[in-house]
Amino acid sequence: MRKISLYDTTLRDGTQSEDISFLVQDKVNIAHRLDEMGIHYIEGGWPGSNPKDIAFFEAIQHEKLSQARIAAFGSTRRAKTTPQDDNNIQTLIAARPDTVTIFGKSWDFHVREALRISLEENLELIHDSLAYLKQHVGEVIYDAEHFFDGYKANPEYALKSLQAAAEAGVDCIVLCDTNGGTLPHEYPAIFKAVQAKVQIPLGIHAHNDSECAVANSLMAVELGAVHVQGTINGFGERCGNANLCSIIPALKLKMGHNCISDEQLTRLRKLSRHIYELANLIPEKHQPYTGNSAFAHKGGVHVSAIQRHAETYEHIRPEQVGNRTRVLVSDLSGRSNVLVKAEECGLKLDSKDPVALEILEEIKEMENKGYQFEGAEASFELLMRRALGQVKTYFQVLAFRVIDTRRSEDKTPVSEATVKVKVGGRIEHTAADGNGPVNALDRALRKALESFYPRIGEMNLLDYKVRVLPAGKGTESFTRVLVESGDHDSRWGTVGVSQNIIDASYHALTDAMQYKLHKDSGE
Repeated sequence: MRKISLYDTTLRDGTQSEDISFLVQDKVNIAHRLDEMGIHYIEGGWPGSNPKDIAFFEAIQHEKLSQARIAAFGSTRRAKTTPQDDNNIQTLIAARPDTVTIFGKSWDFHVREALRISLEENLELIHDSLAYLKQHVGEVIYDAEHFFDGYKANPEYALKSLQAAAEAGVDCIVLCDTNGGTLPHEYPAIFKAVQAKVQIPLGIHAHNDSECAVANSLMAVELGAVHVQGTINGFGERCGNANLCSIIPALKLKMGHNCISDEQLTRLRKLSRHIYELANLIPEKHQPYTGNSAFAHKGGVHVSAIQRHAETYEHIRPEQVGNRTRVLVSDLSGRSNVLVKAEECGLKLDSKDPVALEILEEIKEMENKGYQFEGAEASFELLMRRALGQVKTYFQVLAFRVIDTRRSEDKTPVSEATVKVKVGGRIEHTAADGNGPVNALDRALRKALESFYPRIGEMNLLDYKVRVLPAGKGTESFTRVLVESGDHDSRWGTVGVSQNIIDASYHALTDAMQYKLHKDSGE
């Protein structure tokens, strides 16, 4: 089996995504994570383009990596100059990377319109730049930019551009689908034509503009490529690059290429989430292999089947990529969903127990009113435990009032909440201001409860989502509020539904506090 090299360009191509920018220390942090993952090449950036990339190459010199090679990216020399006089080429060498990757033009249209030079002069740029770099750097990779579009437009010239690179003694030639418009069925004929002219090891660099970047990368490997470029989570310009989070498990688990170890593969989800976090982006829940929904099951028939044989509805075992099976509960659920969720919560519930059917009927009735438990599993656990008589009522809210007062036209309204809670035989009546009515209510509830349960102070409201449901019309519609809370060791979601947004928020907030107290009690 051929050895496949994984080349990550998250730190360069990935940062060209519209919403992404990494600090230098972020890039060093990511480089360590990629190294631990078993990635063979880490492209750190283009040192000739900006000070941040120069700073990264300086910083990475002081870091110890276990096996990854650091690559610097750049372009061929400029026209009418020599490599030794070209600042871009010299900056690449000065960055002291393990590998240099440069791109050149394969498409005659780009040569004429972008570079505005002759086709023959472009071939000289490619050959001269690569031959010079081979004298000064241990390993040189050539990215044939726009190769597939170039081949379709002028196959003879596109192949000549690759031959110019091969004659310079380059270590690998990477065929780039830069515009992302090539489809998988086009690859075999193009690869066959390249392999007839070039004996240098081939790689693939695909973009996702036609939603085919992963498929095209895997097809390229099937056709003989030994080097695959991509980014974590598919970050990249326009529609993104080929997603290594999909490519790596496909290569290893489905195509038999042992490109990383089994243990490294189990880190894939953590790596994906870590880079989302550094990019300050919400993880894509439906992302294959690593997303929260990648192995989530909602339909009762599916859940019943995976309980007997997981492979009935899961193409791999989620643990192989560091993920897990999740069972969702909704009005589509069967009794098997309830039993599995009960087991996850440590509850013993027999399939013949009428309580299971009672819970299922209550779920369906509540979801008919607008409740949603997929993002509110703490509310669902409390629902089950209440049905089983296994959860303590830690407090009762006897009354609450929220007032918004606008004191002048140019002032923001002031929110105040008053609550009366009962714990045991004692009643606490208190008030609090807040940044909006929900924040005021949250603060007042905490203030009232902390004298009884100091650990309430440990929890934070992490996310608050409001959805207007189509059950009503306009401002009379029902509102669903999803709240995500957390403390030092966990996160949990709760839900509330009402025609009154404050009332819906109240139900979600009190469920969150009840769950915190139950969780900490260990009962």
